[in-house]
Amino acid sequence: MADVDDIKDGKDFGLGTPQDKQGFIIKGNANYDWGLKNRMSRIFNPKSGRTVMLAFDHGYFQGPTRGLERIDLNILPLAEHADVLMCTRGILRSVIPPTVTKPIVMRASGGNSILRELENETVAVDIEDAIRMGVCAMAAQIYVGSDYEHKSIKNIIDLIDTGQRYGIPTLAVTGVGKDMARDARYFGLATRIAAEIGAHYVKSYYVEDGFDRICAACPVPIVIAGGKKLPELEALEMAYKAIDQGAAGVDMGRNIFQADDPVAMIQAVGKIVHEMVKPAEAFELYGDLKNAA
Repeated sequence: MADVDDIKDGKDFGLGTPQDKQGFIIKGNANYDWGLKNRMSRIFNPKSGRTVMLAFDHGYFQGPTRGLERIDLNILPLAEHADVLMCTRGILRSVIPPTVTKPIVMRASGGNSILRELENETVAVDIEDAIRMGVCAMAAQIYVGSDYEHKSIKNIIDLIDTGQRYGIPTLAVTGVGKDMARDARYFGLATRIAAEIGAHYVKSYYVEDGFDRICAACPVPIVIAGGKKLPELEALEMAYKAIDQGAAGVDMGRNIFQADDPVAMIQAVGKIVHEMVKPAEAFELYGDLKNAA
């Protein structure tokens, strides 16, 4: 058994020294095959090296939550402004037109609902179906520290192993149970575990204290979850701080599709992610676009 009696928290994260990307635009992904790197290059803008993912997969456990009652009416108008669409296969087939050419990151875990334990998931998409739908990556939760930790990690491992055979990356999504601390120590542990087992990139949460250390210690890109709905300026400030401290993009849902003007909001977020405009300037853009609509 590994010795866990004398584990010391990391101290020297080399914050002033970026990780060597080894000639590829995306850190930690230089040594994969052409097909996988091509898919990652579609997810991450080759010019900025970052991404704006629009997450609307919430219905797989929340049902028709606010802003997602009608995907055709609420989400399709946003698609052109996103770099990536993150959704379930049911929504992709039933609502998203095949003429939409945005890269798809598919929610590949399921089997739970808000009525029971959220952490108890299984792999919910077969790799052959993912290939048929032309997805660029598959995503599943990893619940480090929960009663279902082992099962969720095994789900990610299974996706990585099957996806690797066909050049399809895996996004590990750090889920947080009700009793887990949302701090740098927890997310540093969860994101590093995800990278160590082979996830090609990781979705996590921004924290005020220590987020730069989380990004530095994770050898693959981190994109931040938007989390609960915030006032628009606060959401833009969170996105800016995350990118400034090392995140490679955002995977936002509620802070975009529940905004007063979702189309304006996703464009403002994109300005921060790809151009690093200040939050005040992005918020001004948001207001201008909202008023012009």
